[in-house]
Amino acid sequence: MNLQSKIYVAGHRGMVGSAIVRQLQKQGYNNLILRTHSQLDLTRQQEVESFFAAEKPEYVFLAAAKVGGIVANNSAPADFMYQNMMIEMNVIHSAWRNGCKKILFLGSSCIYPRLAPQPMRENCLLTSALEPTNEAYALAKISGLKYCEYLNRQYGTDYISVMPTNLYGPNDNYHPENSHVLPALIRRFHEAKINGLQTVICWGDGTPLREFLYVDDLADLCLLLMNTYSGNETVNAGTGKEITIKDLTQTVARIIGYKGQIEWDTTRPNGTPRKLLDISKAQSMGWNPATSLEEGIRLAYMDFLQQNNIRQ
Repeated sequence: MNLQSKIYVAGHRGMVGSAIVRQLQKQGYNNLILRTHSQLDLTRQQEVESFFAAEKPEYVFLAAAKVGGIVANNSAPADFMYQNMMIEMNVIHSAWRNGCKKILFLGSSCIYPRLAPQPMRENCLLTSALEPTNEAYALAKISGLKYCEYLNRQYGTDYISVMPTNLYGPNDNYHPENSHVLPALIRRFHEAKINGLQTVICWGDGTPLREFLYVDDLADLCLLLMNTYSGNETVNAGTGKEITIKDLTQTVARIIGYKGQIEWDTTRPNGTPRKLLDISKAQSMGWNPATSLEEGIRLAYMDFLQQNNIRQ
């Protein structure tokens, strides 16, 4: 990309898309094409085809998606599959038909098998069964990744993908039921502190291991990949570090200032026992995440307060 390149960021109001926009603007890219959902419904093929025919962006960051935590994924698999498949197929296909130079497709580490060898390398994709609770979302993301690969093979395009671990940061979704684990904990412990609750109940038994990447660090990698990487194999984006859900809850509670007790509801699902990405491929390109988990949680908590107009 050069600074005058015409760049479309799909999903620019979401957590990932807004981080990519911030990073693009920080680096001097200002010829950005942005559309809200009300302006362009990416699940509608005709709307997407008309948009690409009119705008003809040179580069596309495909960050638009229907996302949610374990409850949302498990309770609405048909919605997660349909909406994500429609978004990615419409955007990638229309970009290809209108001569887009390069696409970066954003997936998720849930594409990897439930019991993949740890840490998970990019080549473990499709080697065994997926985690059942988010299988529909994973299948949709695998399809987007593979469609980029097939276009490369069949038509010589230069479409790439990146698979981030659990993300958090500015513009996250802090919904009490439909969010991911870290933003859900931020909301839960803040409300417990404000309401003087003596106990907070968390799901599962706290033993699963998870990895968390601050979203601005992902955006930094996305621009690096768009400018330097070509290849059919995806690129993992993580920190190479993991933490138990139990330790995570204690860290969030401490940062927010909650002093009560934490109890575990073991009737609730744990999800995948462990999900750690091997990030050696990204590191070989000169990238490393810059934000520690503690600092990232502090920044995310500030974002939560700002989103909800809460003064401390």
